[in-house]
Amino acid sequence: MAAGAPRVFVSHLAGVPVFDPVGDQVGRVSDLVAMLRVGRRPPRLLGMVVEVLSRRRVFVPMTRVTGVASGQVITTGVVNMRRFEQRPTERLVLGELLDRRVTLVETGEEVTVLDVAIQQLPARRDWEIDKVFVRRGKGGALRRKGETLTVEWSAVTGFSLEEHGQGAESLLATFEKLRPADLANALHHLSPKRRAEVAAALDDDRLADVLEELPEDDQIEILGKLKEERAADVLEAMDPDDAADLLSELPEEDQERLLTLMRPDDAADVRRLLAYEERTAGGLMTTEPIVLRPDATVADALARVRQQDLSPALAAQVYVCRPPDETPTGKYLGTVHFQRLLRDPPFTLVGSLVDSDLPPLGPATPLPAVTSYLAAYNMVAAPVVDESGSLLGAVTVDDVLDHLLPDDWRETEFHEEGAGHGG
Repeated sequence: MAAGAPRVFVSHLAGVPVFDPVGDQVGRVSDLVAMLRVGRRPPRLLGMVVEVLSRRRVFVPMTRVTGVASGQVITTGVVNMRRFEQRPTERLVLGELLDRRVTLVETGEEVTVLDVAIQQLPARRDWEIDKVFVRRGKGGALRRKGETLTVEWSAVTGFSLEEHGQGAESLLATFEKLRPADLANALHHLSPKRRAEVAAALDDDRLADVLEELPEDDQIEILGKLKEERAADVLEAMDPDDAADLLSELPEEDQERLLTLMRPDDAADVRRLLAYEERTAGGLMTTEPIVLRPDATVADALARVRQQDLSPALAAQVYVCRPPDETPTGKYLGTVHFQRLLRDPPFTLVGSLVDSDLPPLGPATPLPAVTSYLAAYNMVAAPVVDESGSLLGAVTVDDVLDHLLPDDWRETEFHEEGAGHGG
């Protein structure tokens, strides 16, 4: 970046693509790494944490950044692929500095950090954090109405102190557009303290989506730090199979206490799933597939498939059953695949389109047999039916993969050697 270039506020860099000199994308900016200095000297910006295409987080020193403009970062193309590990003297700018309560030196007033700005030093390749964007007023429901101002780094104090009860609004705003899996990855790499603060600030539905994408240890840690009533609300917002998987890792007394706090209908679905062995079709299935009666039309089916919060695997087919049409249903009649729905007129009854040749799975079907079934029939989901012929749920390919991959697959750093990063 040329000397004298304008400063950049770091919130604008979150998720920005990183390119090498020939225009190939290396990854995306996950965070920035700074080192606080003695006195009121502005922190030196050491580099960027970049999430490469394999979702590994690596360190790119600022000396290898040649351009920061127009929503992109350009590097020299030389990237050390060793996993990033934060050192004790380092601070993650997005993860640790935003939302802090600091003090204006001149007045002694407490303010909240909304953003910080970085700038390259003239005639050098070093970068500093030189400005702080803050909001006056205490936190709470009306905090957004407080006056905002931009001050020099030296005009505030308090960044070096450990803060308890640090908020998360600005950090969440920075990551607002991230998919749940990407937000989960960012959350996983925060400190336990910040992870709990961010989780507390997420709404129930968003936290439920993120929990479903987190490693098991993080799920248990976050759930354990929520108040029990809120933990039950979040479990209700999760897919029943994911909620059951999470509850199965808790002691029985904790399971029962949370289930008692959940809505009876939601708790009943989860209890039913907990009754099955984990690595069976019953333990893997979701209890909320698309179920239609045989007199429903293709138009009805397509309307259900279009629901925004439905996963692609569940939207790939509908299951036709006699009433009742909530699991466990009446007699299971067969499956209608999405492609078939597209080929027939909207007024066609789904009962006339069912694929009844495809055998359903039993709830006790072991995981290897479920995997073979999906592979043999080229399916992304399979019906699970009990001995009486009632549809219990559906096993989707994503849940099968969750149980086939290594426990730490979400971290995508399976057999990596070496640690740390260069300065």
